[in-house]
Amino acid sequence: MYLEHFGLEQPPFRITPDTRVFYEGGDRGAVLEALAWAVENGEGIVKVVGEVGSGKTVLCRMLAQKLPDHVDLVYLVDPGLGPDDVVPAVAFELGLDIRAEERLAQQHRLHEELVARHAGGRQVVVFIEEAQNMPLATLESLRLLSNLETDDAKLLQIVLFGQPELDRNLDANEIRQLRERITHSFDLQPLGRQDVTRYLNFRLRAAGYRGPDLFSPRVARALNRHAQGLIRRLNVLADKALLAAYAEGKHTLRPRHVRRAARDVQSPARRVRIGRRRAMLAGAAVIVIVAMAWIVLNGQGPGYIETELAIGNTAGGDRR
Repeated sequence: MYLEHFGLEQPPFRITPDTRVFYEGGDRGAVLEALAWAVENGEGIVKVVGEVGSGKTVLCRMLAQKLPDHVDLVYLVDPGLGPDDVVPAVAFELGLDIRAEERLAQQHRLHEELVARHAGGRQVVVFIEEAQNMPLATLESLRLLSNLETDDAKLLQIVLFGQPELDRNLDANEIRQLRERITHSFDLQPLGRQDVTRYLNFRLRAAGYRGPDLFSPRVARALNRHAQGLIRRLNVLADKALLAAYAEGKHTLRPRHVRRAARDVQSPARRVRIGRRRAMLAGAAVIVIVAMAWIVLNGQGPGYIETELAIGNTAGGDRR
């Protein structure tokens, strides 16, 4: 491994979300602050949308750490929950096993628990990851759950984390009431060019690196052509670029190291281009085979082809 080669104390580009190396650039810090405020003060549903690998999970974990001690967190990690599973799942996370009870009894028991916690100065917040995979009926159950309240406060706050497909799901007419309950929406954008350079070097220094910046703006641009500002892709490509430099015994990163990394982990755009090229070649091969078959079926077999070639060669010789 390249850790000793570059003077690192730990791997700098793990893809596992790690709050210890949370990067506040690219509006991540601002979104986190706004999220915390919305959860503590909002009365509706909060939504966070970002592309695959944009950093939603680590943002969710940072939010959990940032919220005050009087907040009780509930994680719903299974987006495949059915509409009748939502109340038992939330209750179970709060220490109540009501799965064997009738539906109305489940709702009553959960409501009592939430009222008791509210009276004790507690706030219950439900985090839902991969919300874009939730059935529409389950999303509607969440809206009904958000209706639980006292005369002056909501008993439950809901935060949805999802990919852009979540927004398309929320456009469905049958859950328009849920859409109207969303009071705060946040879009987690890919990192911009300057933030890509800062992010890469930030991760290196967080891992113990003490030398000059390894990722120059030029190298970072080359890397970002494949990563498109998405943190998970940046981590994978940066790790492989460092490995390529280490294999050469180099202590400086060059664009060629990025190219080697990209060949090892092809970006989706590159895979599409390769797929199209292969499809074109396959199409050309089919045309040739069909043409040969037509010649044979029309009684113009190999002898015809040889004759045509001979005529062509003679004509070519006459032109010379």
